[in-house]
Amino acid sequence: MCTYEKFPTVPVPYSMLAGYGAIAGELARALAGKQRALLVVDGYPGTRFDEIVAGLMEELFFARVLDAHEANRSDEEIEAMLARNITDDRVFGVLSCHNLIEFFDEKKIAVLRRRAQEAEGITLLYGVGASLIAKGDVLVYADLARWEIQLRYRSGEIGNYCAHNEGEETLRKVKRGYFIDWRVSDRHKRAVMPEVDYLLETNKRDKPVMMRGEDFRAALALVAQRPFRVAPYFDPGVWGGQWMKKVCGLDPAKKNYAWSFDGVPEENSLLLQSGSTVMEVPAQDLVLFAPRALLGDRVHARFGLDFPIRFDFLDTVDGQNLSLQVHPLTEYIQQTFGMHYTQDESYYILDVKPGADTAVYLGVKNGVDPQEMLGALERAQETGEFDAERYVNRIPAHKHDHFLIPAGTVHCSGRDTMVLEISATPYIFTFKLWDWNRVGLDGKPRPIHLEHGRKNIQFDRDTDFVLRELVGQVQEVARGDGWVEERTGLHEREFLETRRHWFTKPVLHNTNGGVNMLNLVEGSEAVVESPNGAFEPFRVHYAETFIVPAAVGAYVIRPAVPGERCATMKAYVRG
Repeated sequence: MCTYEKFPTVPVPYSMLAGYGAIAGELARALAGKQRALLVVDGYPGTRFDEIVAGLMEELFFARVLDAHEANRSDEEIEAMLARNITDDRVFGVLSCHNLIEFFDEKKIAVLRRRAQEAEGITLLYGVGASLIAKGDVLVYADLARWEIQLRYRSGEIGNYCAHNEGEETLRKVKRGYFIDWRVSDRHKRAVMPEVDYLLETNKRDKPVMMRGEDFRAALALVAQRPFRVAPYFDPGVWGGQWMKKVCGLDPAKKNYAWSFDGVPEENSLLLQSGSTVMEVPAQDLVLFAPRALLGDRVHARFGLDFPIRFDFLDTVDGQNLSLQVHPLTEYIQQTFGMHYTQDESYYILDVKPGADTAVYLGVKNGVDPQEMLGALERAQETGEFDAERYVNRIPAHKHDHFLIPAGTVHCSGRDTMVLEISATPYIFTFKLWDWNRVGLDGKPRPIHLEHGRKNIQFDRDTDFVLRELVGQVQEVARGDGWVEERTGLHEREFLETRRHWFTKPVLHNTNGGVNMLNLVEGSEAVVESPNGAFEPFRVHYAETFIVPAAVGAYVIRPAVPGERCATMKAYVRG
């Protein structure tokens, strides 16, 4: 029986309104008694503003409706402003430091602001950045999940902000979102949210949910005081497998599932629940508005508004090898892409296909000539032939093995493995070197980044180095009544620490002032409790990832079934 919870909710004691009728009624009451009033609906790029306007107009009469987009600079001006960040690459851009106001023309803003102020009755001003034109008498912010934005990219429903590129390939739209739109919009959201009167969730068509702004801010503060899960999502891939279908209760009719993001606040959502109503908001909102309680002072000081830890699944059971790849060195990611820390990672083998010859490809073999290997990779782009095992170590992989992968190390997971990837957050920076002569699910060749890769491969990460420093690094560090704690890494070049606890009885943990991320890697179910009753007992099931905010401090994890042997993998930022 599948126990994995795909839609984990977080209960909050605040009222929510569902549906445009109830929402418009609440806004009408907020505007009541004013002969001239301005309702401003700001929001995130990708929001269906046309739907919002139509929904509100069923219950509210507007004397004038104004679109903030009318105040944007010309397409040509915006493209010229962003050219350095967009780049010609299909996947990689340069992180934007722009602010949303730079997308607007001051003269156009003045015209629109004057029109908003001169009309009798209720005026509606809507669109991304609408609050930059006027705050209004009532300010609503329309939000939606990052994953929903990407699904809208894929369907061709939307393009990027001020880009009119609905028909462009999804890779390029996601790239522009990651490097520009989401950075700019998160800055604006963080600036405007303290003034927002209402938060409007707009993920499902014609099914909005609204909460008072002060309640939403209080709800985030509450979440940052107790363990919680984010809502995972699952995606197919050319190399995808079958393990998650069974364990996570996914659609068996789908060809495969390759990825699951379950523990990536920048990508996942929070499901806030009040009674029977659920509001889905980006988990990144918690990072933006409660960073110190969530991350802790030490981690917040180092990473700011970045959540630095990422857990995800890579399923190749009855699938294929991942692409042979390498991640950028710190100086390369800083100088080339404007990111201040890199994608160090590790593979924790959650499971393997019984009887299969499972392995991880990791590091180059002793004595490999760099130019020979790079030449072979270049020729492979034309010939479709590359003998990976001639150049790269293929190391047997078993359940509960942990492979450490500091940036610059050539690697990939082999087929028939279920990997819990524990890594730093900047997940997009993967340089594919060889993709086993495959095309993507869209039928197009998958991007190869050999020019980036050749500048980052560390050829001294050879067989001797891998076996000495990246494989089999488990050390027992503590034990007690019914539990054992082991250090499994990561490498000294990586800023994350990982600890595995085996336990049949309660084991005490402490955040020690920094955020913890954990996964139940063995056992059917465990219970997370507060020693002093600071939060309600929190249940997690096998393979579920959960976050313990820094503010929690001490917490206890015990088997839900007395005496069952369980294990958690925990990651945190080293002090």
